Amino acid sequence: MYRIKEQSKQKRRGFTLLEMLIVLGIILVIAAMVVPNLLGSQKKANIKATRASIHNLEQAFKLYAAENNGEYPQGGQEQIQVLLEPASNDGKVADPFIESMPLDAWGQVFQYEYPNNKSKSTKPAIWSSGPNQQDENGSGDDVNNWNLTE
Repeated sequence: MYRIKEQSKQKRRGFTLLEMLIVLGIILVIAAMVVPNLLGSQKKANIKATRASIHNLEQAFKLYAAENNGEYPQGGQEQIQVLLEPASNDGKVADPFIESMPLDAWGQVFQYEYPNNKSKSTKPAIWSSGPNQQDENGSGDDVNNWNLTE
């Protein structure tokens, strides 16, 4: 009789279908609560990273202006290229203001405009087209430096 009980315990090694369905249901409920939060966090993180890049680019333009009698490069987006060129200071060649062309979190080149017609500020306008990657004035998802604190 002892052997019969031992054999019946050995046969039960897996899970029943009901146990598997309960565990699967619990996992699906947890996933339904967590996944939307993670997706929203990625978008917020991309926007914060883009704002940080805009701030760094703005600082590079301030350094450029300091080296050039307070004058920012005039024009549009192509003027970001001047930051990649080595600066000359009293006949000495210095490092460029930035090492490579900055991109936003979505892999797009930043937009630049000076004089600033976007916010009527004395600093240049720098912006990213945002998650939809379309430069739409007032679309709500563009990331720019005129909404940042100075």
